[in-house]
Amino acid sequence: MKILLINGTITGEKTKVLLKEVEKQLMEWIPSNEIQPLYLEDYDMQFADGRSKEDYNDDTVHLINQIEAADGYIIATPVFQGSIPGALKNMFDLVSPKSMRYKPVAIIGNGGTFQHHLVIENQLKPILDYFRCLTTPNYVYTHSGHFSHTKELIDEDVKNRLHELSYVFSKYLKMSQDMIHNQ
Repeated sequence: MKILLINGTITGEKTKVLLKEVEKQLMEWIPSNEIQPLYLEDYDMQFADGRSKEDYNDDTVHLINQIEAADGYIIATPVFQGSIPGALKNMFDLVSPKSMRYKPVAIIGNGGTFQHHLVIENQLKPILDYFRCLTTPNYVYTHSGHFSHTKELIDEDVKNRLHELSYVFSKYLKMSQDMIHNQ
């Protein structure tokens, strides 16, 4: 089994901090060798334009293959200009919707204000619904007040919510495996 911890941006550190924290929490239910970070900044990802997967550069093909082969995803995204980053949307445009069908997804967001959590509700969840993912009902949203000036996660409530998110994700992962194997 392979769980991808996707950092949905090519800039910044807070979403990486959140993914590292959730990775620690996930290891309570999922073996560490099945958890793999995937940072979009590590790929020379080409712009999705409808061509065949094989016609993209090697980095883009490798990214697509990793996402399509995974069994579940935890996606961390910042909110930029009241929206998800273009790199994350481009990633979704590159992969086949069928490849994510009935696979669990948990969402972690970070933005500048409390109201930016609506980006998860109004933009990210509809994309994941289109892919027919099993999106966990509990996402975690953070803002700059949850971090120290050195970008360390300092809010205990957020840490507790990440722990709960990890637990629910592990249950959704089991449900997903049952659904996929019984098709």
